[in-house]
Formats: sequence, C-alpha cells, structure tokens
Amino acid sequence: MERLGGAGAGLAIFLENLFPPLPSEVILPMAGFAASLGRLSVVEAIVWTTIGSVAGAWVIYLLGAWLGHDRMSRLAAKLPLVDEEDIDKSTAWFARHGTKGVFFGRMLPFFRSFISVPAGVERMNFAVFTVLTTLGSLIWNSVFIGLGYGLGASWHLVEPYTAALQYVVMAGVVILVGWFVASRLRRRRRIKVSGQ
Repeated sequence: MERLGGAGAGLAIFLENLFPPLPSEVILPMAGFAASLGRLSVVEAIVWTTIGSVAGAWVIYLLGAWLGHDRMSRLAAKLPLVDEEDIDKSTAWFARHGTKGVFFGRMLPFFRSFISVPAGVERMNFAVFTVLTTLGSLIWNSVFIGLGYGLGASWHLVEPYTAALQYVVMAGVVILVGWFVASRLRRRRRIKVSGQ
C-alpha cells in the first residue's frame, strides 16, 4: 500500500481471495489507516479493494465453471462418507439459495472465497454473480476500511475481534463437519445392520 496506494490494497485483497489464510480483516483496516494518513482516500481504498475482491471471486468462479457439475460430482463421489444424494442436495440448495449464499457469503470469513466455487460449478448467471459479489464485498470492505480509518493508529485493536469472528466461523464449520460425519456413520451402520 505504501508503494502502490489503492492498487496495492486491491492487489492484497485479490490475493486474499485466492489464498484465504491471508486475512482481509487485517488488510482492510490497514487500508483505512493508510487513508487516515492521507496516503489514499477512503473512497479510493473501498473502490480498489472491491475491485480486488471481485477479480479474485471471478478467478474462483471460472475455476468452478471449468470443473463443471459432472467433474465436481465425480470428485465428490470419491470422498469418503459422501453419497451421490449429498451432491444432489447441495445442487438443489444452491438452486434455491445461491443468490443469498453468494451475497452473504462475501461477508463471512473463510466462506468469502469458497462460495464462488459452487457459483461457477452451477454456472450461476455471471452478471448476477458479479453484482452480488460486488455488493457483498462493498459492504464488507467499507465496514473494515471505515474501522481502520476511524481508529487511525489504533486500527490493530480491531484484529482480536475479527480473529474471534474467524474462530467462531471455523468452530461452526468443524461442528457441522463433525455432525455430518457422525450422522453419516450412524446411517451406514443402520444400513449395514438392516442388510444383515
């Protein structure tokens, strides 16, 4: 950001979309802090980071589209404990809730990047995907850049709260995965017992 200004913030967020371990929750307040120092304007920071978010989401969407539904289904079917009906249910869920998933997914740590995969796999209308991604990213980026701008040199005070949010989301994912595995193992045991 020191060297490239807004374009540097946009590039950092583009990379964060492709490599989720890079935390946007740190990059965005830093961009707000840079704006508070006059290195770039708040509007410039928001515009560039939103461009970076959308460009990164496009790459992941295109990867999903390249994989396609059939190839993704074949890959998923090779995973242990995944049945074909799980893939069908996921497809049906995305058909019903995909627009909300893309919009709200852009405001959730960890899911921000991954929600673009099913959008691409299911070939969600690219213009709709772009609008939803832009709006969701705009809200997320504006909040964190605004916090960084408002807190100034104390922008790092936001980090513990954003880290906590990330841990809550990850804990939720672990609980869901644990529930899925446990229910799947119980179901397979019941099928095995009834088959005997």
